Amino acid sequence: MEEGATMLLGASLVGMLLFSKLVLKLPWTHVGFSLLFLYLGSGGWRFIRIFIKTIRRDIFGGIVLLKVKAKVRRHLRERHTVPILFASTVQRHPDKTALIFEGTDTHWTFRQLDDYSSRVANFLQARGLASGDVVALFMENRNEFVGLWLGMAKLGVEAALINTNLRRDALHHCLTSSQARALIFGSEMAPAVWEIHTSLDPLLSLFCSGPWEPSAVPAGTEHLDPLLEEAPKHLPSRPNKGFLDKLFYIYTSGTTGLPKAAIVVHSRYYRMVALVYYGFRMQPDDIVYDCLPLYHSAGNIVGIGQCLLHGMTVVIRKKFSASRFWDDCIKYNCTIVQYIGELCRYLLNQPPREAENRHRVRMALGNGLRQSIWTDFSSRFHIPQVAEFYGATECNCSLGNFDGQVPPSGGLWLQQPLLSSVYPIRLVRVNENTMELIRGPDGVCLPCKPGEPGQLVGTIIQKDPLRRFDGYLNQGANNKKIAKDVFRKGDQAYLTGDVLVMDELGYLYFRDRTGDTFRWKGENVSTTEVEGTLSRLLDMADVAVYGVEVPGTEGRAGMAAVAKPFGSCDLEHFARLLDKELPLYARPIFLRFLPELHKTGTFKLQKMELRKEGFDLKVVKDPLFYLDARKGRYVPLDQEAYTRIQAGEEKL
Repeated sequence: MEEGATMLLGASLVGMLLFSKLVLKLPWTHVGFSLLFLYLGSGGWRFIRIFIKTIRRDIFGGIVLLKVKAKVRRHLRERHTVPILFASTVQRHPDKTALIFEGTDTHWTFRQLDDYSSRVANFLQARGLASGDVVALFMENRNEFVGLWLGMAKLGVEAALINTNLRRDALHHCLTSSQARALIFGSEMAPAVWEIHTSLDPLLSLFCSGPWEPSAVPAGTEHLDPLLEEAPKHLPSRPNKGFLDKLFYIYTSGTTGLPKAAIVVHSRYYRMVALVYYGFRMQPDDIVYDCLPLYHSAGNIVGIGQCLLHGMTVVIRKKFSASRFWDDCIKYNCTIVQYIGELCRYLLNQPPREAENRHRVRMALGNGLRQSIWTDFSSRFHIPQVAEFYGATECNCSLGNFDGQVPPSGGLWLQQPLLSSVYPIRLVRVNENTMELIRGPDGVCLPCKPGEPGQLVGTIIQKDPLRRFDGYLNQGANNKKIAKDVFRKGDQAYLTGDVLVMDELGYLYFRDRTGDTFRWKGENVSTTEVEGTLSRLLDMADVAVYGVEVPGTEGRAGMAAVAKPFGSCDLEHFARLLDKELPLYARPIFLRFLPELHKTGTFKLQKMELRKEGFDLKVVKDPLFYLDARKGRYVPLDQEAYTRIQAGEEKL
């Protein structure tokens, strides 16, 4: 083992040895001899330096993991569900404000949320729905969104939470693939439902919530709001569901217009909420400002979950507004704000205002905040703690920056070796060009050394709520996220698809998004599925899709390299097809036409050089085009347009 790895292992073991003494009450003699052995064998003073820097973090992280583990075991044993845990919250403080919808300044207490959700459950039961059925929910952010899926959960009905950006084929796919028996949509989404209503199953029940205009909704649609007012508010009979059963589905973004439904079970919901709550030292009297979409896990689990499970007040905003952000925080006395990386940059781009100095926000909670703006964001807006976390909806290996320090002195904490039995995740070596795992002579994956990039993986044990992988409704999609013989022969592990680097202190940093995924407009985009759609639309041409950096923007803009003469493509027609096939965030911003695409020996597209070259006119000599947002079509990328894009003057 190399010196850096030895340092990390030694410091990690020391931290856990002290943890064993302080928490597990082992004799000091055991700890003392172990410390001496480690010191002599792992690098002397350098070992001590790393130990001093990591001991507090490692003990705290270990306590959090073991605390959540103990709670998970109890909930599993007692077959708790999110509605059962919510009932305990209601009992503790029924008259405390649970949700505030900023759009109408509507305040709901925990008792009111409980009553509303029970009415939903009783109404659906009266309409013949039962535990195990699916109801699709297609609605912008508001209090009712939470009450609707929570009410479904009280009955054991599983909600399919549909991205409000989806239209036509993508929307239709979400309804059919989930086998939903009913669709509840907000009146603001009526035009999107109208577009597809003739192709829907005639047996699908349609309910509209919000302002009612009969002529604006498909025939047969019922107005939900008065129906719920008439429904009884008593708690329905408890369904035969437990901690490991399905709660709802979240559709992963960035697919071809045919999103994948990620399964969220009750234990996963609890785990994500609890790790954030305890890991970042939240308090029940915190007030959370949630302006993220509730059809995604960050807004609906990490945010709303703090209300349902820990009794916090959550302020819901329909959509993020940079100009109103701090005014809202002041008005509602918010102490925690949620973000994604793009959101922070948008706030920084706003001119200075008095409101940004008068708020009570003590924590920014989210993911994707770049190191380049981290300090500017926290210092300008006077936010003491940035709580950065990582974890896709379906993944079993979440991480957090528990120190709250700015990278590179702080980063995502990779739990240390002695905690692997509690939460086994690891960084393993990978071919960055092909994303193929690198294995040793025994066929098992090789752990990364400090400074060596690798892919983050988490071992899968289905009986353990912290380590299970529930995956997607589509079993074929699951196969792409699972590898065998990773930690040891015969095991299985979840593949995050992200390339990270670990330093000698055990912190992880993103090196780059892989060729399989990139993030744009706050959404994760699956390149492999977008490639399939583009290839089909371009007469089965070879297509490589990847993300490229654009100055002054967060994430990466989609770019497609097409092995086809550009003169043979009707780009206006192509843009119209994309408008129908792909959500806005998944459409490639840049097109590059070239004679051929290079592949590996196993016929995988090589994207490394393509990503490096990006859309740089000095490097790329092939024909380049970009999607003109104003014209809605692809136009040649000339020097003038390139200069505007580099200067941030061209809207993409």
